[in-house]
Amino acid sequence: MQFISYGHSCFAIKIGGKNIVFDPFITPNALAGNIDITEIEADYIFLSHGHEDHIADCISLAGRTGAKVVCNFEIHLWLNNQGITNTHPMNTGGQWNFEFGTVKCVVAQHSGGLPDGSYGGNPVGFVFTTGEGNFYYSGDTALTLDMQLIPGYAALRFAVLPVGDNFTMGVEDAIRAAGFVQCKEVVGVHYDTFGFIKIDHEKAKQAFAREGLILHLLAPGESLNI
Repeated sequence: MQFISYGHSCFAIKIGGKNIVFDPFITPNALAGNIDITEIEADYIFLSHGHEDHIADCISLAGRTGAKVVCNFEIHLWLNNQGITNTHPMNTGGQWNFEFGTVKCVVAQHSGGLPDGSYGGNPVGFVFTTGEGNFYYSGDTALTLDMQLIPGYAALRFAVLPVGDNFTMGVEDAIRAAGFVQCKEVVGVHYDTFGFIKIDHEKAKQAFAREGLILHLLAPGESLNI
């Protein structure tokens, strides 16, 4: 399974021939200046919540590609009002069988307003169960005991967790989260983009390694076979 980073918490994974993009925030991200969003293909876009740093490019990307946007019900309504009608609403605890596999929405402890200040509903994480491997994207979240439920849903190949601290989990809590979800390989997201979330990459990797874990910190445009 190939993981492609587009910076911040935006990444793409191809499953069953489908290009799946998560939390598109590229054009406003100074660290992603090497990414041409017009070259990104998407069959699906998954949104963890409605903050601008996770949704800024959703309308343009969905409009150009015709991708189906999977998100909570409130964002689904908001997107429909913006002219993006190929949406699939979900909410915490729900599960749906897509053509590439099964996705379950799980708890993410965060806030969730939309860029125009309107109500954005509850943030969510996603557990993907597919024939090519299972993974968990937590979205923006604090460490929660609910993460201990994840291994009951799927045996994970990898987890995508925020490590930037201040607005989300930091490195120490992400290490504990990896233990909760019983996954030894983690792709870190939500770090370095702003001054509040800059991290020391080597210290973070060493902290994970001391616990027998692998932390990948990818530059925008970098890919990983995982």
